[in-house]
Amino acid sequence: MIDLKILRSLIKLMVDNDLSELDLRDQDETVALKRAGHGAPVVMAPPPAVAHASAPAAAASAPAANAPAADEGPAVESPMVGTFYTSSDPDTPPFVQVGDTVGPDTVVCIIEAMKVFNEVKAGVSGVVERVLIENAQPVEFGQRLFAIRPN
Repeated sequence: MIDLKILRSLIKLMVDNDLSELDLRDQDETVALKRAGHGAPVVMAPPPAVAHASAPAAAASAPAANAPAADEGPAVESPMVGTFYTSSDPDTPPFVQVGDTVGPDTVVCIIEAMKVFNEVKAGVSGVVERVLIENAQPVEFGQRLFAIRPN
């Protein structure tokens, strides 16, 4: 795992030099950073292989046979590594709940990465079928957050 001090210095380097991408590789680690516009950099890294080891536990708590599996159909995926939050404040209602209709520009959650709160938009149109992550839990890049049923 990359040292957070090094990661922060790489992000500062990107911001100070107005870089949109930074890709570093050595024998042990690969770090790819990309910035969309002038926003905060997004850490792009493949999920660790250990994440797949938890699949049997997820299968044990699988939904009923008539419900779509968590890895089927449209979904909102995490654009970065960070902490998933369903609302902007613990005292406010979630951005979306099961049964809500969303459009591509609907904010569905926020992900905190390095003290920066990033809004995540649905990116698809449909109805929220399931919230796949518990509030305040860590998420990986590309991890499915919401299952969406197209309308």
